[in-house]
Amino acid sequence: MTRLPLEPTRFSRVQERLARLLFGSLAGRWRERSLAILALLLGYYAGSNLTSYFLQSIGQRPLVVLGMVVLIEAVVRLRSHWLKGDPGLGWVLCDNLRIGVVYAVVLEGFKLGS
Repeated sequence: MTRLPLEPTRFSRVQERLARLLFGSLAGRWRERSLAILALLLGYYAGSNLTSYFLQSIGQRPLVVLGMVVLIEAVVRLRSHWLKGDPGLGWVLCDNLRIGVVYAVVLEGFKLGS
């Protein structure tokens, strides 16, 4: 005796969306996942080096951080303006670089504040 397929309920659809949201980054090819992780780490490395370099050479902490935040906000606005569907690999790499830079800048702010 075979079981009939269950009718999709709202709860089952929420569960499927949540599973895709949480584990969607684990799906896909290894090349895309490894490039995304490398972009995140390179963004963090670049962000920590840029903030320390500009803070030493310019010495104006608020101006350096403001410039980086404005640049990152411009990238976010351009991405949301140009891209309507699922992002391609280039946009994922750009987003991960941006996330790494933001994390490094915020971490540098906490280090300077303490």
